[in-house]
Amino acid sequence: MKKLIIVLSLMFVATSVAAQIDAPQPSPSAKAMQTVGLTEVTLEYSRPAKRGRAIFGELVPFDKLWRTGANSNSMITFSDDVKFAGTDVKAGTYAVYTKPGKNEWIVMLYNDTSNWGNPRTWDENKVVASAKVETKKLKNEVESWTMAINEVTMEGAHLQMMWEETLVAVPFTVPTAAKTQASIDKVMAGPSADDYYSAATFYLDANKNLQQAHEWISEAVEARPEAYWMHRKKSLIEAKMGNKSAAIASAKISLTLAEEAKNMDYVKLNTDSLKEWGAKM
Repeated sequence: MKKLIIVLSLMFVATSVAAQIDAPQPSPSAKAMQTVGLTEVTLEYSRPAKRGRAIFGELVPFDKLWRTGANSNSMITFSDDVKFAGTDVKAGTYAVYTKPGKNEWIVMLYNDTSNWGNPRTWDENKVVASAKVETKKLKNEVESWTMAINEVTMEGAHLQMMWEETLVAVPFTVPTAAKTQASIDKVMAGPSADDYYSAATFYLDANKNLQQAHEWISEAVEARPEAYWMHRKKSLIEAKMGNKSAAIASAKISLTLAEEAKNMDYVKLNTDSLKEWGAKM
């Protein structure tokens, strides 16, 4: 009996050692991905909570190097070369470090992401970009440390950091125009209707050479005369060029084709535009 008790006790101890308790972390990890133009931007960080504490100037001292979150490095990854607050930064992954101040922060990208918190020895040569930005006061208090990519356009966005009542935003730009132009130049030697359509759409949206956009969209509709969405795009380009009569003619073609295809979304889009341009229905 004693032997049995000893064996069971040993089994219980062994099982207790091997078992691991699943419990939520006080600063859970987060990951956010955002496409900016043609560039993929990824954030990976941990999210400490305020939990009734005073944060900036207290828990996070002013004018001291901060890990910018909790646990291992907060990181940002760019799939292309970018300009971070005007500084050239190569594609890659960087740790985000900051020096929070009362009215402004210094935000730094550090090319060593292997640290847990701040590096034991700070190496200024590993700082690939540094930006000094003013803080803004939020209307609503943010409970958990938050990093995000917001204010997204085709050409750039802001790295935003929010906690308590503080917002910090660092602008960065991406090479959308250069990448798109390179793609256009590459395919124009033997473009398809879809290539012409994509190139014309980009020029329209970017408010670039509308005459060139019109030439491309004309090639597209000639190659695919049944494509009501291409005729629709042609009408929008012509309207932006100030040629209402041509825009109306193209919209009517798109409307007829959309009706035949039973695409009621495009029927409505064309009908609304024709009314806006004063066409006789």
